[in-house]
This record gives sequence, structure tokens and C-alpha cells, in this order.
Amino acid sequence: MLQQSQPLDLMFHALSDPGRRSMVERLSRGPASVSELAMPLDMTLSAVVQHLAVLEASGLVRSQKVGRVRTCQIEPERLQLAEQWINARRTTWERRLDRLGDFLAETEPET
Repeated sequence: MLQQSQPLDLMFHALSDPGRRSMVERLSRGPASVSELAMPLDMTLSAVVQHLAVLEASGLVRSQKVGRVRTCQIEPERLQLAEQWINARRTTWERRLDRLGDFLAETEPET
């Protein structure tokens, strides 16, 4: 798990900002230029580029520059790392709650 810690930390950090989540949401529908990503956001183009750098560092997004246009796209397989981590936590808690339910059912006083 320690080997996954840094990539997972980078991913959760990248997703911690609402603007970056908005960009990921937009990119989940297909590639977009930086200008297209910036349009609905209330921030400067420079700020959008900085947010995209965080998303790229996390591996969630990659970009390619052709001429003067930088096009970004999501890397959906990178989200599997976060999904696996969340599912492992969910499985653990579901098992614990099932055991608690079984215990409560066994110790419930009869009326």
C-alpha cells in the first residue's frame, strides 16, 4: 500500500479542488482545449493552466500541444486507483457492520 500512497495522495489532492473536479467532469465527455475548459470557470486562463498542471501531475489528465492549441483528455484508468482504495474501505466497513448486525440479532432479548 505504501507504493500506492504517493499516486493516491496526488490524485486526491487533484480532486480536492472544485475547479479541477469541474475540468475532470468536462473531460469525461471527451477531449477539450484549455480555452474550452476555461470558458465556464470563473478564473484566469493562467489559473486554469496551473490547475491543469496539478491534474497532469496526478496522472488524471494528459495534454498534447499542436501548434498553438493544447488539448487535454482524461486518463480514466488512473481513476481505478482511487476506486480500488475506496472499495477496499467500503468492503471493510460492510463486513464490520454485517458482524455488528449479526451480534445484535443474537443478543436481542426476546419479548
